[in-house]
Amino acid sequence: MANTDSSADTAPKDAAEAGRLSTAPVEETGPAGAGSFGGVRRPGVLGALGWAGREALGWVRWVWRQLTSMRVALILLLLLSLATIPGSLIPQTSVDSVKVDDWQKAHKSLTPVYEKLQLFHVYSSVWFSAVYILLFISLIGCIVPRTWQFVGQLRGRPPRAPRRLDRMPAYATWRTDADPEQVLAAAGRLLKGKRFRTEPAEGSVAGEKGYLREAGNLLFHVSLIVLLVAFASGQLWKSEGGKLIVEGDGFANTLTQYDDFKSGSLFTPADLPRFSFQLDGFDATYEVTGPQRGTPRTYAAHVTYQNGADGAPHKALIKVNDPLVIDGSKIYLQGHGYAPVVTVKDGKGNVSYQGAVASLPLDSNITENVVLKVPDFRDKDGNKDQIGFTGLFVPTLDKRTGTMMSQFPDLVSPGMVLTAFHGNLGIDTGVPQSVYKLDVSGMKQFMTPDGKNKFSQLLKVGDTMQLPNGGSLHFDGIKHWATFQISQKPGDEPALAGAVAAILGVAGSLFIQRRRVWVRAERGADGSTVVELAGLGRSESAKVPEELADLAAALQTDAPPTPDEGADTTEPSESSEGARA
Repeated sequence: MANTDSSADTAPKDAAEAGRLSTAPVEETGPAGAGSFGGVRRPGVLGALGWAGREALGWVRWVWRQLTSMRVALILLLLLSLATIPGSLIPQTSVDSVKVDDWQKAHKSLTPVYEKLQLFHVYSSVWFSAVYILLFISLIGCIVPRTWQFVGQLRGRPPRAPRRLDRMPAYATWRTDADPEQVLAAAGRLLKGKRFRTEPAEGSVAGEKGYLREAGNLLFHVSLIVLLVAFASGQLWKSEGGKLIVEGDGFANTLTQYDDFKSGSLFTPADLPRFSFQLDGFDATYEVTGPQRGTPRTYAAHVTYQNGADGAPHKALIKVNDPLVIDGSKIYLQGHGYAPVVTVKDGKGNVSYQGAVASLPLDSNITENVVLKVPDFRDKDGNKDQIGFTGLFVPTLDKRTGTMMSQFPDLVSPGMVLTAFHGNLGIDTGVPQSVYKLDVSGMKQFMTPDGKNKFSQLLKVGDTMQLPNGGSLHFDGIKHWATFQISQKPGDEPALAGAVAAILGVAGSLFIQRRRVWVRAERGADGSTVVELAGLGRSESAKVPEELADLAAALQTDAPPTPDEGADTTEPSESSEGARA
């Protein structure tokens, strides 16, 4: 009969033992007096904080537990994904400030609201940075304790075999004439050969496998941190600029050489790698027949580059989506066009301008807008004047109609029509102007000698336009030009490594199954050895019964069943009911 006063045996013997069993903060006892209440002294740190301090500390701990929970980490990751949507739909100042200005002019009522919400620079906004930093802290708070737990699992050993193996999800048993020690030794060798971590015990062997599943989880979370750091470094230290280079000209990687340039907030000009390159030539061929007529077949720039001021020159070929990499910077081929080469002489026969005029394409057949400004010019009377030319260049002129719209992007029958103006170009006011636009507000167009028509002329290579004030423009030839994007993003390689590691981590956590196997061998009442195998998956896995069947079949080589045992007894059961049956 049970002792009715069993509570006396389990109750703490005294107050000191009750304190050791309690989870409440330990209190120091001492004499009543200053700093104590009723002979009980509060703990040093918590007592110094007071009630308000302990309450605040409790809230801090609660907030930290919530922030470092996996649920909050997933919510923050979702918020970060949603936060990128405005950055994709709304023009960003860091990407294209001109496009932002155009958008603001077209949406004047929404612009003040968007500016207050920092939607024109989403990725450097306060709210995006807050979500970003909180996600970073949350992931670190999730990973650190799980890492220590994983280290403890790696240092731990497989648990001993349960008393009732037949209650495991997968179970097999048979009788053999082999000795128990022989069976257990063979089972240990077999499990080690299958890369199980084994732990022998009295009458049994335990094996465990699949530790890399948790390693996959940790790798995935660490990869997310790597991606966040790579994204941040790419935004803070990035630099990106464009440059149009005419065939035969070169480029040195300095700020003054760029046509347009944007960079991260922590970028300095000293971060630019020292290199230069020259455009030697350009290869462009196009489909001439069929529905794909005019589509580029080859599109490549031949360049000579030098790494550093004293670097040896090297030849290279830059193609679309095949950039040239120099000292961490990638040089992409962006576009291609033609630059008419002209010589402009003033009324006295002096050369006022000579060179190629890079022109902007207007369509896929490279119909180009031509603008040329000649600020230093004298007419036939020796008076100072400024000349401006504007018009169109076409690589393939429509000979039937004579319209100035190119019929094909290659140089089949090139032509250029120009209109000449004279007066004030407006370049002396100090206000910056685009080289691709001509401001004619302070200029007059030349007229024909009879004064009835505006002066313009169609030119082929070798033709000359005679200006009414005595000057001339000679069409010397045509050169190719190409536009390049020079990009330096220090976070690209870590981001790629993080993405690959994240995929490997997810694959490991999905396909690696944590499972345990126990083998027990004991001498039965009839003198034979009873062999029991059981398997348990730490997650849903249909492979545990099949794996246990393979182990049982392999173990029967060293522990063959006795003749009176049926073959069916070695089939692993998938339920406890089947095992008991």
